[in-house]
Amino acid sequence: MSINIPAGLTDLLQSFTVEVLRKQPVDLIGFAVQYFSGLQASRGLSVGSAAGRAPKTVNFAEEPMQTDSENGDEDEDDIDELEVPIKNRLTRRPSVCAEPFNPDEEEEDVEPRVIHPKTDEQRRRLQDACKDILLFKNLDQEQMFQLLDAMFERFVEVGEHVIDQGDDGDNFYVIERGKYDIFVSVDGMQKCVGTYENHGSFGELALMYNTPRAATIIATSSGALWGLDRTTFRRIILKNNAKKRKLYEEFVKSLPLLKSLELGERLKVVDVFGTKTYNDGERIIAQGDKADSFYIVESGEVRITMKHKSKPEADDAVEIARCSRGQYFGELALVANQPRAASAFAAGSVKCLVMDVQAFERLLGPCMEIMKRNIANYEEQLVNLFGTNMDLADRSA
Repeated sequence: MSINIPAGLTDLLQSFTVEVLRKQPVDLIGFAVQYFSGLQASRGLSVGSAAGRAPKTVNFAEEPMQTDSENGDEDEDDIDELEVPIKNRLTRRPSVCAEPFNPDEEEEDVEPRVIHPKTDEQRRRLQDACKDILLFKNLDQEQMFQLLDAMFERFVEVGEHVIDQGDDGDNFYVIERGKYDIFVSVDGMQKCVGTYENHGSFGELALMYNTPRAATIIATSSGALWGLDRTTFRRIILKNNAKKRKLYEEFVKSLPLLKSLELGERLKVVDVFGTKTYNDGERIIAQGDKADSFYIVESGEVRITMKHKSKPEADDAVEIARCSRGQYFGELALVANQPRAASAFAAGSVKCLVMDVQAFERLLGPCMEIMKRNIANYEEQLVNLFGTNMDLADRSA
């Protein structure tokens, strides 16, 4: 049995739902009466004719959400009361609510794909900047070509705000060069929580989850970025990540380290993980290297070895641990902000989930105490192996 949906009903309910979610009224019925009465009065419609015409709709892709007035139909009588909020609103980007997107649906070429022409030199620089971006690691060749075609170059100056905490997401950025500080507002105070320097990427979470920007990124040197618009990002990256999420969601859920995270936080962790495979004997991390990633073993086994600090040039190294499926390594050097003090090698074929240091700092804060508690375990192991106590920098594998 087919049911005919009256013309305009979907748009009417959509607009009403947006207002409910924005205002969060205590008395939902009273709010509904007020909303629809105001809608009717503003258009000069009778109750009978209102049902037969499509109301004004909210355009999620283009129109800013109204946040400064009591409802969307207030007129010039309230301008004096709203003078300060309006001034503040004009200093920020307008809201860009996310278009509906279902990554499981087949792609339809409703809109033309975005292409920004590039010279051969620009394309070479762009490919170099993107080669280590984990979000791009699992894309096939055609997806990667579309992504590179859609990216645009943006130059920044010292002190320029690339994104601001609380703003809506418009672009994802890959760093080609420059230094950028990450600031998060904590109890009204701006706190610097990290730095990007000449590599990395940011801005993905607001696009993935249609949430406001979680941090402010400020250029501390002149630099160059490559931007990707939200529509292309969502069409390619989200579709690819939906497949990855199905593969890894249960695996990540089973990890003891991540059990302290909420469901939404775990899903974000899944989305930013990349995958890397290693052959038998291949080195994954090297003692003395700068710490840039965190690893979880998906399959295979990893040997952790260390050279004593008094004999760093010696060829022999002591095996201090082995990591198998579900176990992680590389975290303590990130927690302690120290170089790698141990090496990791594949024992047979190994596949790891990999998270870069910036995503680690943003997403795994709730797990930090668990990681710090593991320091004592490392210390005990090293005392047994080397017969001496070693400071944190020497056990930051």
